[in-house]
Amino acid sequence: MTFKKLKTFAILALVSISSIPTMGQDLLARQAPIDRKMKAVDSVALNRLIMNEMLESPAADLYEDWENKYAHRATELPDSFRIDLRGFCMPTTSRVLTSNFGARWGRQHKGLDVKVYIGDTIRAAFSGKVRIVRYEARGYGKYVVIRHYNGLETIYGHMSKQLVTEDQEVRAGEPIGLGGNTGRSTGSHLHFETRLCGVALNPALMFDFKNQDVVDDYYMFRRNSYEHEGALATRLRGVGSGKFENGDDIELATAAPAASYATNVRFHKVKSGETLSSIARKRGTTIDALCKLNRIGKKMRLMPGQILKYN
Repeated sequence: MTFKKLKTFAILALVSISSIPTMGQDLLARQAPIDRKMKAVDSVALNRLIMNEMLESPAADLYEDWENKYAHRATELPDSFRIDLRGFCMPTTSRVLTSNFGARWGRQHKGLDVKVYIGDTIRAAFSGKVRIVRYEARGYGKYVVIRHYNGLETIYGHMSKQLVTEDQEVRAGEPIGLGGNTGRSTGSHLHFETRLCGVALNPALMFDFKNQDVVDDYYMFRRNSYEHEGALATRLRGVGSGKFENGDDIELATAAPAASYATNVRFHKVKSGETLSSIARKRGTTIDALCKLNRIGKKMRLMPGQILKYN
């Protein structure tokens, strides 16, 4: 090989070697859009997988399984848990509470009773998945249990009709039933429960029915203080937060200032032994008027603590 040929070969080899990084950079440049697309595909696939898991079993990090056997079954509570209350819908437009969370008639009342009439629309409080649709003659009557993505489960009892089915996905505000008087009930109302890991929390911790709003964007649940906080919430937002006259009468204008009722509408809290006849005499009205105002029958048995409208 002549020196000239050897020189030419060396120059060509040098050029080839020096071009390798450039070719590598060109290859990386061509590959970058592909990598970005693959990353986007991976992200979409991951998000879809997460969403499918959420739809399959909402709040799976709190609950061990998804089953339709029990309305509620208490499991281990976390020490603390932040519950997202954004995106809520009040389950009813009624602002009138008739019974608080807590001790009642010698037993624990695990929810709030809200005055509704037969046929009133009941809506899902948050988005989630319907876990139970059932009838319980000596308890909730026709009721619905929904597990929500924020970790809560809500229970809607004594309805006249259920409008959803088990395992159905629902959005906040979607109609799930109609108000009623089924099961162990003394008058048409909505029994509304909020539970975390099967343990009943006072709905007044999160919901303000009188102002038709939630109390904040989030509720920070703490296992060592939620019961004390629940008692305070009852004093602030429960039945007893209104103005009582003679211990048995509520002036609605004070109890629910934002309510769209006439300010002279009054309610009577039934005492032990009272009847429709005795209440009518006391309030200067008639049995027929009481029955019409409260949509009840003349032979209905009154229970202590029951709330009746009398004018």
